[in-house]
Amino acid sequence: PEILNHNVETVPRLYRTMRPQAKYQQSLELLERAKTDRPDIPVKSGIMVGAGETREEVDGTIRDIADQGTDILTIGQYLQPTPNHVPIERFYKPLEFAEMRLFAETLGYKHVESGPLVRSSYHAADQAAPLTT
Repeated sequence: PEILNHNVETVPRLYRTMRPQAKYQQSLELLERAKTDRPDIPVKSGIMVGAGETREEVDGTIRDIADQGTDILTIGQYLQPTPNHVPIERFYKPLEFAEMRLFAETLGYKHVESGPLVRSSYHAADQAAPLTT
């Protein structure tokens, strides 16, 4: 592959609610294995905010993902896909997304996309280009 993406999606406290079939630590281990086994392939992950997490939890998750050697991070606003899914707790402001991007950049990510409309595929070619050429 040109790039490996595995989205962590949310903070550890909300994992069981948001991703009942997955485990937070297992997601981190997958990212670490991908980077260890194939350091030549950029590794990407993403999280969504707005489901009830605190800013401290978000920063901790951003740090956990960085600690696995992840190259690219996307941070977007959680949007409830159906009434059966977890409701939106709050909408983050553009300034908050900018602050999260700046924090992530201090941790060594090679590329960070952070904003209310950002999804893992957001500007994917632009994210990967400097890392795959």
